[in-house]
Amino acid sequence: MSKLPDIKTQFPEWYQEVIYQAELAEQSPVRGCIVIRPYGTAIWESIKNIMDKKIKDTGHENAIFPLLIPESFFKKEAEHVEGFAPELAIVTHAGGKELAEPLVIRPTSETMVHHMFAKWIKSWRDLPLKINQWANVMRWEMRPRAFLRTSEFFWQEGHTAHATQEEALEEALLMLEQYRDLAENYLAIPVFTGRKSEGEKFPGANKTYTFEAFMPDGKALQMGTSHMLSQNFAKAFEMQFQDKEGKLSYPWLTSWGSTTRLVGAVIMSHGDEKGLIIPPQIAPHQAVIIPIYRNEEERETVLKAAHTLKDSLKDKVRIHIDADDTKKPGNKFFHWEMRGVPLRIEIGPRDLTNNQCIIANRLTGEKETISLDVFAQELPKKLTAFQKQLFDAAKKRLDAMVDKKETLQDIIKHADNGGVSHTGFCEQSECEKSLKQHTLSIRCLLDTKTVNLCFGCKNQSTTDCLIARSY
Repeated sequence: MSKLPDIKTQFPEWYQEVIYQAELAEQSPVRGCIVIRPYGTAIWESIKNIMDKKIKDTGHENAIFPLLIPESFFKKEAEHVEGFAPELAIVTHAGGKELAEPLVIRPTSETMVHHMFAKWIKSWRDLPLKINQWANVMRWEMRPRAFLRTSEFFWQEGHTAHATQEEALEEALLMLEQYRDLAENYLAIPVFTGRKSEGEKFPGANKTYTFEAFMPDGKALQMGTSHMLSQNFAKAFEMQFQDKEGKLSYPWLTSWGSTTRLVGAVIMSHGDEKGLIIPPQIAPHQAVIIPIYRNEEERETVLKAAHTLKDSLKDKVRIHIDADDTKKPGNKFFHWEMRGVPLRIEIGPRDLTNNQCIIANRLTGEKETISLDVFAQELPKKLTAFQKQLFDAAKKRLDAMVDKKETLQDIIKHADNGGVSHTGFCEQSECEKSLKQHTLSIRCLLDTKTVNLCFGCKNQSTTDCLIARSY
């Protein structure tokens, strides 16, 4: 492995290189698509399993919908088709023949799901209907970047139907909170939650809510969204139900999703000059044991002790033993540092004589000698402390990055220096459009009003917002 680019001065290059050296992903022969390798897949599966439980615990069920969607479905909702048209990949031939109707490779499943919802929803008794899907989608990406922007990516997409607008809004906010909890308490990434501006909301939505993270270079990363859709989708797909009064009504719909972009967020938020740092909550290996020995007799004794340590925390801590005899301990240290394993445990014959082992902390670099008698009690505590340290470090960085700014000129200057601006906004489209030429955007509207004037027109603001450059 070669030395990584400097993380402070070559952040984009560092990001790309660490993905390949840590064996998370590889470019595929198809432009804009990646192969997610086993270690990258293991991280995604950890996140997926946590989110899947949250989804099921809040009353949703998983289903599987087709990859191919009739092109006519997208034309039923005008805003939706206009928003996705540049990104669509379309199948026109199959079985050696031209298709009677082109099929779109799903960029998202609202249209297919709503077609089915119209079949399934007939009465108020059928509501709420809460469905989630784990799937791959295709959105043709002009500027691909592994995990952050790829033409094909993997995600979960939730789709629900409700009898009232109030219930739909409650659902959208419920899932937004689930996402916030995932980001902060599992990924150790502090986020802002809020509503998207009119210029940034999902095509066809009434309201879009987002959870936004800010990377060390000051750029925003939209980590996921939750939409309260308008009734246009229900009307477009003739989705009606008989309400409790016997009248025909259109249900209120939501959709919400998070993607493999979360893996990219973890890489950028926590990585350093040595490579990845993976939060213990999602780490495939929370600790790795490096057995150190010089001959076969020592090898047998040390490996036996290593397995005893691992078994003492069975089903409590995910521990891996690196017993690869083709690599020296120093090579193993470098390998697992690159992969970001939170704790490294070193044990050799001398340690066994002294009834101890050495624990190295990937975040701080500190080493500590610990008695084998308390190993099983102490290791989980150290992982909990590691998780908190990781979040606190990210929160400290974010707090230093965000500053109140009142004018567009100050916002531009702050962004040029890697900053995020907390400012006032009148919610008029002309002020929002003025940001585009500076590659800036409103990341989310906040539930506060602490800046009196709009950054653009200098008229009275109606809300606070966050402005930054983005990925």
